[in-house]
Amino acid sequence: MSDPDLDAVTPRRPLGLAIALIVFGIIGFGAAFQLTIDKIATAANPNAALDCNLSVLVQCGKNLGSWQGSVFGFPNPILGLAGWTAAIAMGVIILAVPSLPRWFWLTFNAGVTFAIVLVIFLIITSIYVLHTLCPWCMVTWAVTIPAFWATTLYNFTAGNFGVGVRARAVFETLYSWTWVIVLASYVLVAVLAQLQLDWIHRAFV
Repeated sequence: MSDPDLDAVTPRRPLGLAIALIVFGIIGFGAAFQLTIDKIATAANPNAALDCNLSVLVQCGKNLGSWQGSVFGFPNPILGLAGWTAAIAMGVIILAVPSLPRWFWLTFNAGVTFAIVLVIFLIITSIYVLHTLCPWCMVTWAVTIPAFWATTLYNFTAGNFGVGVRARAVFETLYSWTWVIVLASYVLVAVLAQLQLDWIHRAFV
């Protein structure tokens, strides 16, 4: 039997989320593509001068050359190319299809959850292990964070996680504050980086 609480609310098609996913996907794909080019360049010549190597602190060469840069045995940017293509496709599908099945949303949410977990690992690695801030990596962080929050909060709001009407109302409020949550996430990363790396004073030194 269906839950009357879950049937009581029919969520509107999230057109804003669809557009955001397309924009995030294009930006993320661009960053992943550039990192892939840089990885190929360093594979051919370990001493290659990369445009993203701006200083001792702000660089991508150290990240690309570390084992963390190939967590699954191949360069992480390849995951980005596939993942951001999926995000763009999801955005287009939302715009084209009036209603998507629950399993479809949950599958995509699993994907962005995997992405945010990987990004958190890479943020921690970059700040506390490699002591670098990779420009293209930070672009990836910057779009993965809102993609995760927006998708997850929407799925709670839409009842795709099986919560009741009251909980959905709470998540609907949180969903309307997505950008505040995203901004708070950015601030947290910036503060952690400042405390560990003093990036405000060292960024271009």
